[in-house]
Amino acid sequence: MNRSLVGAFSALLLGGATLVGAGAAPAAAASPAKAPKAVTFAGTVALSNCSGSVVRTPGSADTDPALVLSNGHCLESGFPGAGEVIVDKPSTRSFTLLTASGGSAGTVRASKVAYATMTDTDISLYRLTSTYAQIQSAYGIKALPLSDSHPTQGSAINVVSGYWKKIYSCNIDGFAYRLKEGDWTWKDSVRYTSACNTIGGTSGSPVVDPASGKVVAVNNTGNEDGGRCTLNNPCEVDENGAVTVRQGINYAQETYGITKCVTTGNKIDLNLAGCALPKP
Repeated sequence: MNRSLVGAFSALLLGGATLVGAGAAPAAAASPAKAPKAVTFAGTVALSNCSGSVVRTPGSADTDPALVLSNGHCLESGFPGAGEVIVDKPSTRSFTLLTASGGSAGTVRASKVAYATMTDTDISLYRLTSTYAQIQSAYGIKALPLSDSHPTQGSAINVVSGYWKKIYSCNIDGFAYRLKEGDWTWKDSVRYTSACNTIGGTSGSPVVDPASGKVVAVNNTGNEDGGRCTLNNPCEVDENGAVTVRQGINYAQETYGITKCVTTGNKIDLNLAGCALPKP
């Protein structure tokens, strides 16, 4: 997977990812295109082995317990197995909350793993002991908003690693119908253009659309050595089963689906209409 810290050291030793209007009135002048929002580290977090971010859905309230988004393979308990889904598992994991410049704003702590899996997608959602309002009051940091729509091919993105304090800039090259790596298979994965050459420790980094400032995906893997569908060497599989290997190319998992599965109080409800996240 791309990339836990363990993967970072493996990358150094072995070669980068562990397991991405009308009328009579005069016509008004056209509005200028909105300038991209400045993407910073504010709202991102550093885990002990990965990157992540404090996120909120369009329906989240300031008084809700905040959520931290990362990868399923970044869990402190290790990689979930193929087909495994974790919900409401107690956790006391701590996260270093970052300022806009990448400095430490303070520490936030989890109360539970609200949801995690490496099946169909590669995500973990931690529920914090602090609300969004408390985090903003104490640290002046706002959560990153999750987009509720599918990302767009060709759009500019920034992959923001809280672990390495580094921001990668590239574009969405396309989408992999299926992305297979070892025992795990992910659906409709985001493929980056080559400029986002993410390294170990960037796993769980939010993928931010600078035009909206919203998170559209979470960075998770890349093909290091040109291997075919093996650990650290994911392959793309199309609708007809044809396999494509893209050495040096990295990927992310879309996050708009998460917004369909969060209900009042920032609780995960896998039975909500439109929620397609895997169930236990």
